[in-house]
Amino acid sequence: MKHFAEQIGLRALRKIDPEAAHGLAISALRMGLAPMPGPVTSDRLKITLAGMALPNPVGLAAGFDKNATAIAPLSKAGFGFIEVGAATPLPQPGNDKPRLFRLTEDRAAINRFGFNNEGMDAICARLRDRAPGIPVGLNLGANKTSTDRAADFARVMEKARDHVDFATVNVSSPNTEKLRDLQGKAALAALLSGVMDVRRSTPVFLKIAPDLTEAEIADVADVANQAGVAAIIATNTTLDRTGLHSPHRDEMGGLSGAPLFEKSTRVLARLSTLTDIPLVGVGGIGSAQDAYAKICAGASAVQLYTALVYGGLSLAADIARGLDQLLARDGFATVADAVGSRREGWL
Repeated sequence: MKHFAEQIGLRALRKIDPEAAHGLAISALRMGLAPMPGPVTSDRLKITLAGMALPNPVGLAAGFDKNATAIAPLSKAGFGFIEVGAATPLPQPGNDKPRLFRLTEDRAAINRFGFNNEGMDAICARLRDRAPGIPVGLNLGANKTSTDRAADFARVMEKARDHVDFATVNVSSPNTEKLRDLQGKAALAALLSGVMDVRRSTPVFLKIAPDLTEAEIADVADVANQAGVAAIIATNTTLDRTGLHSPHRDEMGGLSGAPLFEKSTRVLARLSTLTDIPLVGVGGIGSAQDAYAKICAGASAVQLYTALVYGGLSLAADIARGLDQLLARDGFATVADAVGSRREGWL
């Protein structure tokens, strides 16, 4: 059963503007008002991803803690790793409000934030000063007004490289005009080359969109293989609105949450047939069963965000514990043993 105080808090937050509610949730975390279960781990749950030892494979996706202000409490929430950001070279306010919409009937959300953040200097200062703990990565972004967005990614990478455990090249947000154009084969190869040149030893992840064609997925795999990417995150939000019921279903922006689960898992499974690069499954995870399905489809680890709006922060620990039970039920000694074990069902 969910912590009673968390249930009350969730009901109260859902009665106010979604972005304001998110801000209050971050403030509550920083003030120590949210229940923290502490580390969740077992011999079955431990996994190594891109050289990082994770206590469990359940991570927090980028976007929840954009400005890296709540790393310490989030590290005690049961996650195995955390991704903050996205960070751009210069601070920027993002798109006009309102820009975040709950789709309660669909257990989903639509956002069109547009990389609102305090900029790489402020964010990297917090990353530099954080206490040791679970692995923390930074999602890299480009400024909306930049004339060279590929160079923006390299600038943030160079600034952050000594203060993070990994960095993610995010060319898959639909909310910065023409950003997804950087997923094209030639453009992506050039962008990754620039980031890899300045990364030193920091692992570089690549986050892709769920709306790619089969040919585009193959191109991404080819470029990632050649560039030496340490992991691929599949996937970001979608522009697809198929089957939605909420009054907000036609809002512009990226859709996340439960409706994305099948689409993102199919991209993940397909990608797993094209590369041996470790994959991180994202999109629609709201339960231990969802996380397990992603792993069995080819993911070495998973991330969640939107489900926390509906299930609360304690959901991370619940999913990790439930995943441990599912692995044991099916006779897997470790997460790694289960990776890709049921891929065919998603192809």
